[in-house]
Amino acid sequence: MALTLHAGSTNKNAFKALISAEYVGIKVSLAPNFQMGVTNKSPEFLKMNPIGKVPVLETPEGAVFESNAIARYVARLKGDNSLLGSSVIDYAHVEQWIDFSTLEIDINITRWYYPRIGFGVYLPPAEEATIAGLKRSLAALNSHLATNTYLVGHSITLADIIMTCNLYLGFTSCMPKDFTKEFPHVERYFWTMVNQPKFKKIIGEVKQVDAVPPVVQTKKAAATKEQKQKPKQEAPKKEPAKPKVEDTPAADEEEEAPKPKPKNTLDLLPPSKMILDDWKRLYSNTKTNFREVAIKGFWDMYDPEGYSLWFCEYKYNDENTVSYVTLNKVTGFLQRMDLARKYAFGKMLIIGEKGPFKVKGLWLFRGPEIPKFVMDECYDMELYEWTKVDVNDEAQKERVNAMIEDQEPFEGEPLLDSKCFK
Repeated sequence: MALTLHAGSTNKNAFKALISAEYVGIKVSLAPNFQMGVTNKSPEFLKMNPIGKVPVLETPEGAVFESNAIARYVARLKGDNSLLGSSVIDYAHVEQWIDFSTLEIDINITRWYYPRIGFGVYLPPAEEATIAGLKRSLAALNSHLATNTYLVGHSITLADIIMTCNLYLGFTSCMPKDFTKEFPHVERYFWTMVNQPKFKKIIGEVKQVDAVPPVVQTKKAAATKEQKQKPKQEAPKKEPAKPKVEDTPAADEEEEAPKPKPKNTLDLLPPSKMILDDWKRLYSNTKTNFREVAIKGFWDMYDPEGYSLWFCEYKYNDENTVSYVTLNKVTGFLQRMDLARKYAFGKMLIIGEKGPFKVKGLWLFRGPEIPKFVMDECYDMELYEWTKVDVNDEAQKERVNAMIEDQEPFEGEPLLDSKCFK
């Protein structure tokens, strides 16, 4: 069955149907040569949606418009998936979170963002009320996600797809880190979702906006301001501003050649006698006599001048009451640490027989400190307390050995699981 989605390739509302199609296992194609403002005003498009809004899904049985309705249609095309939940109450909760995402999250993000970029009248009091409403909604979502990996049940549903697509606009347009850091569980959830392979295939790499965009004054607003000026108070004529030479390139000036991508600062450190890949191979290939081979080999290789060791402990262990949620937190953290794979090795232990579970870890980083780009780009780092290992302290050194080895019991408690980053 041929399904064609009429929308731009970067439309977050189109992402809902395209990601759903990936999970259902059907093909939805974007209409070729779609041009917003042109295609959606054509007679052919208006027959599918009389008000010309996007996206619109063209099916053999007729057109469907409204992005949530399209996503629901796609999710129902095959019955052997769990996007709508596995029970009647699950289905109700999926619908609940879709409505919440639309009426509490999306509406406030759009009311904040669009007036700032000129699509609507910008009124500071209205923006203040909108941001307050968004914070209230995000706080409610953050509370739910404190004990849940997904919105409904134990796997991704349509509610997660729609929520993530709506959050995507906020994270990439008007919600910088300074804003979202108040909601750490929402952050964890969003970055976990957008790094799922099926999401990433559609959305691509996601970068959080650095700052709230400045307000763009529209021509209409400028004209209104001019009309309010008293006719008798004639402003003195100003000479046209001369273009700055340094800002305006000459018409015949060649484009500047692209600058080479700067090296990671860790690549500029003095060479180290420790070859990280050699250690990772030794760790992976040692199946017996682990202490005598791998642990001894680690300390023989270790270079305190070129590398540093760090203990970490999750700050909110009292929240780790559900085993699978705790395991998913750690798995998501390791996925988001992929940016440091060339420069790091890590062990994460989930400790305890029953909740609340303790999450503790050991990390080996290139350089004398935790790399700045890791602290800046992996928000999970802020969720842990970090303590540098004193390798001259035998007790700390033995703790390093126990963590590398997955020693059980660890500090008197059983291990629920252990995970390795290598």
